Amino acid sequence: MAKKEPAVSLIDTFSEFKELKNIDRTTMVSVLEESFRSVIAKMFGTDENYDVIVNPDKGDFEIWRNREVVADEDFANPNRQISLTEARKIDASYEVGEEVTDEVIFEKFGRRAILNLRQTLASKILELEKDSLYNKYIDRVGTIIAAEVYQIWKKEILLLDDEGNELLLPKAEQIPSDFYRKGETVRAVVARVDNKNNNPKIILSRTAPEFLQRLFEQEVPEINDGLITIKKIARIPGERAKIAVESYDDRIDPVGACVGVKGSRIHGIVRELRNENIDVINYTSNIQLFIQRALSPATVSSIVMHEEEKRAEVYLKPEEVSLAIGKGGMNIKLASMLTEYTIDVYREVDENAVDEDIYLDEFKDEIDGWVIDAIKGIGIETAKGVLNAPREMLIEKADLEENTVDDVLRILKAEFEESGSDS
Repeated sequence: MAKKEPAVSLIDTFSEFKELKNIDRTTMVSVLEESFRSVIAKMFGTDENYDVIVNPDKGDFEIWRNREVVADEDFANPNRQISLTEARKIDASYEVGEEVTDEVIFEKFGRRAILNLRQTLASKILELEKDSLYNKYIDRVGTIIAAEVYQIWKKEILLLDDEGNELLLPKAEQIPSDFYRKGETVRAVVARVDNKNNNPKIILSRTAPEFLQRLFEQEVPEINDGLITIKKIARIPGERAKIAVESYDDRIDPVGACVGVKGSRIHGIVRELRNENIDVINYTSNIQLFIQRALSPATVSSIVMHEEEKRAEVYLKPEEVSLAIGKGGMNIKLASMLTEYTIDVYREVDENAVDEDIYLDEFKDEIDGWVIDAIKGIGIETAKGVLNAPREMLIEKADLEENTVDDVLRILKAEFEESGSDS
């Protein structure tokens, strides 16, 4: 029994390895058998005449060798054969042609064999672990998981799931105001699983639209039950989001159901997203109406559609323009993302004064030609077109300096003031 103690110790090591790597017992037994057979085949050229029995319940293993009894003068292969004389030392009744099965003590193969076994087993287990990790998470792409912060780096956070698997949350996938300490729990959506060179990396995201969608599915039973459908989502992570929802049941108000009584359902989502402001609107396949709803809280007066260009000219009362554009242009940007249309916002034009408009080219003696070309490049040809366009849009879309735009607006306003005084 003393000779078998090292073998039991060896198996104990493998058992610990199994627990750490979370490989199921059947697979582990198979891997152990394959590893033993691999070493035996390397030593003797074949493993065909060996039986390997792994007993994970007892934490041990047995190796049995089968050899044919041959006449002493025919004995040539000690691995596959046993001489009649040697066989009868085991049991006097053995005859030539019969088979002798005897146990082989693995440790007698020497230190090199044990080292070879460890290396073979470690390699196989590492491959199994990678396959297991990949298969587990490739099926969970798009779902929310919770993981614990293990290490914080400049460009990413390393997290561990409940089985100790490593997950990555890159800086680009974090909400700008996210701040975590080691040991804290992070909720995120599985964005993708990279598997370059069979080395799986699980990438999480808190900025993906899918994260917002899954949060709504968790908080709003009607969405989870399929009574309300999320049609489109647009996000500027940590700042603002717009989500379009639709119900196929006329008795259900999709917006009210998503917001909840006094905002009860949406509050938890807003907190999770670091106070991201969420607008929930009713979806419609009527793109003109959808654009109007997407520009909420602004009230649109009229829209001119250019469907082949996927562009819309939206006209609003002067006091509604700033609402449509939003702080830092955020509202109009999200509306464009949600509708997948380029949206140009204009102040309403006094139709009685249309004939009094002047083409921009008439101002070349007062405004530099390149400035006029830049404004014309965004589709505005006339002076009143410029005056009716929001200042912020002229700065951003025409790529002009603020003082340049202000000079242009001053010159154009002065022209119409003079015209008005002349009349």
